[in-house]
Amino acid sequence: MNEEIEHSYLPIRGLKLHIAHIGKAGEAGTLLFVHGFPEVWYSWRHQMVAAAAAGFRAIAPDLPGYGLSEPPSDLAQASWEGLVKDLLAILDSLAISKVFLVAKDFGAKPAFDLALCYPDRVCGVVTFGVPPLVESLGFSGLPEGFYLHRWKEPGRAEADFGRFDVKRIMRTIYILFSRSEVPVAKQGQEIMDLADDSTPMPDWFSEEDLSVYTNLFEKSDFITALQIPYRTKPAKAEYAKPRFQMPMFVIMGQKDYILKFPALKDYMSSEKLKDIAPDHEITYIPEGSHFVQEQFPELVNRLMIDFLCKHG
Repeated sequence: MNEEIEHSYLPIRGLKLHIAHIGKAGEAGTLLFVHGFPEVWYSWRHQMVAAAAAGFRAIAPDLPGYGLSEPPSDLAQASWEGLVKDLLAILDSLAISKVFLVAKDFGAKPAFDLALCYPDRVCGVVTFGVPPLVESLGFSGLPEGFYLHRWKEPGRAEADFGRFDVKRIMRTIYILFSRSEVPVAKQGQEIMDLADDSTPMPDWFSEEDLSVYTNLFEKSDFITALQIPYRTKPAKAEYAKPRFQMPMFVIMGQKDYILKFPALKDYMSSEKLKDIAPDHEITYIPEGSHFVQEQFPELVNRLMIDFLCKHG
């Protein structure tokens, strides 16, 4: 399957960024996939192939400092606004005027900002695990040992990760993020201590998958990955009005741990969500985890393609 996907490098805002791509430009349209953490283009492999088979062109970059893309020369200059500019520059470089955005995890933030600031460039937005947002919900009500609190602290994750090789780090993160419980360390414990070599991997996550992620993160390391999303404060995007003008589709794993974030639970049923995204729908996959697009690719692909064809 992955042999069908092609790979290229683009000069984007002074960096050499890697993109995976498949399918020809045609009437169906183009999809731009935006990954989260700890992910890269490979996270979208199933969706890319399905999109191409349905007549779409699919493009999945490794964001700067992830996978095969060069990192920013100065991490202090890495910004959320920069990610939006990177996505726009990729579209311009490939002479693509309008796209569907498909994003998950922290990748939803630059996708949402792009849709708000440049609505004429976006046909629709599909997100995994994240409902339409115009500003961060925050993480109030979560304990000190919550992984985001820990990884925000300069040097903390580096010391934690530094005890293990990349394979063990990737294995542990995939195990923890696949659970329905929020990853929280106890006093005197670090996040990497929440699983060990005897903890089984999710049954849908193969040794081959682990090897691919390990090889890619051995190339990129976790330095940029810890900066964005965990340590770079998001600035408010400059949009005309805080309302999405295009159709939005959210696919949620019913067992995704982020559904246990107190602020998210309240927001999902709020009037504010209806106000900012009047044309949105949410579908829950009963056994779905944080990585639902890798866990249930056939179901996710069908839901995604149905939405794209309806709004293409």
